Amino acid sequence: MRFLIPILFLCLLYAIPYIAQSKEDTSRAARSINQLQQELEKILEDTRTPGLSVAIVHGDGPEWIAGLGRADVSNNRPATPETLFRIGSVSKAFASLSILKLANENRLSLMDPVHKLVPEVWFENHWEADNPVRVVDLLEHTTGWDDLHLHEYAKDASKLDLREELDYGRRSRISRWPPGTRMAYSNSGSAVAAYIVEKLAGQRFEDFVVQNFFGPIGMKTATYFPPTSATLTALYHLDGKTPYPYRNILYRPSGAINASAKDMAAYLSFYLHRGTVNGVQVMPAASIDRMRVPTRTWAAREGLKNGYGLGSYSSVQDGFVYHGHNGGVDGGLTELAYLPDSGVGYFYSINTGNGDAAMKIGEAIRAYITRELQKPTLPTVAPLPANASSYAGWYIPNSPRAKIDYFAERLMGMTHVGVEDGRLLLASLIGPNLVLVPSAGMQFRQLSDPIATAGLLAPNGEGEFIQLYGGMMTMKRVPTWIAITEIVLAAWIALALISVLIYAPFWVLGCIRKNFFQPAERAILGFPLFAVLSAVIAVVIGFFVFNSGNVISLLGNLTIWSGGIFLATIVFAIASLTSGLVLWRAPKSGIRRAVRWYSAFVISAMLVSTAYLTYWGVIGMRTWA
Repeated sequence: MRFLIPILFLCLLYAIPYIAQSKEDTSRAARSINQLQQELEKILEDTRTPGLSVAIVHGDGPEWIAGLGRADVSNNRPATPETLFRIGSVSKAFASLSILKLANENRLSLMDPVHKLVPEVWFENHWEADNPVRVVDLLEHTTGWDDLHLHEYAKDASKLDLREELDYGRRSRISRWPPGTRMAYSNSGSAVAAYIVEKLAGQRFEDFVVQNFFGPIGMKTATYFPPTSATLTALYHLDGKTPYPYRNILYRPSGAINASAKDMAAYLSFYLHRGTVNGVQVMPAASIDRMRVPTRTWAAREGLKNGYGLGSYSSVQDGFVYHGHNGGVDGGLTELAYLPDSGVGYFYSINTGNGDAAMKIGEAIRAYITRELQKPTLPTVAPLPANASSYAGWYIPNSPRAKIDYFAERLMGMTHVGVEDGRLLLASLIGPNLVLVPSAGMQFRQLSDPIATAGLLAPNGEGEFIQLYGGMMTMKRVPTWIAITEIVLAAWIALALISVLIYAPFWVLGCIRKNFFQPAERAILGFPLFAVLSAVIAVVIGFFVFNSGNVISLLGNLTIWSGGIFLATIVFAIASLTSGLVLWRAPKSGIRRAVRWYSAFVISAMLVSTAYLTYWGVIGMRTWA
């Protein structure tokens, strides 16, 4: 969904942690903690971000644990190392750690079918007989399930236990392709994994985590539940002044932890020491290593070892390969990342959803911690595989995070793959183009990356595929004629709709001058205008909601805004169909040829767009249901 209203959903739901390449200028990196603090405080001021929780940890101990700015603007309460921030999806790793602990105790296997362990948890998988949803799929996001629907995000779950939460959010748990083939980020996977832990351990998941991880690691104040206001930061809109209410998210295991900089410093140390805390092995080193490695996507099965593992993913930043996770809630962004081989890591969390602030803070911290580190050596560019040219052609995205977005994602994400000078060239209609060089076998990397992040996959019964960004994006090959047809149709529809808006004032003036348009002409021009205006209304509503900062509450519940989008899409479809009927029944006389041909051009485009949007569930879209 990327035409303004679609942007609404993409910005909310597409926080997927794709591997990125960042150009950080280490020559301008802070040379001391004092300089870094000054740089971060300047970022907070420039971006109207009230507060920051931050920690930098080495193998031999923390270098810096701090709170900067304010945790509570109205009361002028400062952020401190003890202030609790909401860490969002960084919480997911504890579901993975809990499952790994039970696996180490031989109480389950990562390859166990989920229905074998918890048959009472509902989900739908048409491939269950041959490709069951397995425990590992819950953690590597390879179930094929949708991400949470907006009404699930909006649900206040303060009085629900985990089983009740899972019963509430059923409809997003439908596999859209065979599990264990593609990665698509889904918040419900960690929740189902946590329920498995509850059932096998015989205790509430949150208590299991406190007993087996928070306590032993030294995360003394971390909690899944609302703490006292005196220890918790408030979360703010982008103005840095208007607070959000505390949201009790539906699936606590997926993103509800509140933690301080001190808590997260201890957590980073746990990873840097591969599961050991103060000489005590809390988790086997092999389990920590396993968290960093994907195994279930096609690319992983064919040897790609970078991507999304068990609650942890790899990312390339300025030539360094980090492991960790990020997180986001209304009014808060978090990142935890570490360099296993260099023995250093960082954490930060801010109390607004300002992505620019988070990006700049991350860049500043990474530049500081790597200022004296040697970048990994880039591997030699390998020869291009002999059959690489057979992969040239058109591809469409094939693993959307949210099904409702796919009507736009397949068009806007359409990519042409070519081969030139021993490289793969990926040219997208919208978005960055990629140049990939051979790494080994059928694996490829960006030229400045030290690791392979893409794979040309062996053709299978579903077609021909490429997986990018460590297997986190799947692209499916389509015939050239289909790609060109979709591009032409999209351009035709856009041109038709825009032309209606451009010429609308002239139509209105012509109708006022009764002798300018014949009655039949007014009808075949009026209904398309009515359809386009309904689409404009939907876009305006979406633009307002997106800029309000209250997307979840306004669209995840039945409100005037969500209801308005629903009605606007219905009106668009009805007006488009009526336009077609009026044109078909229009008399041959009384309509000028130019008006008839223009109306046919516009109305046919509207009928095609109505059919397309109906097929993908956009017409009559009920975001609150």
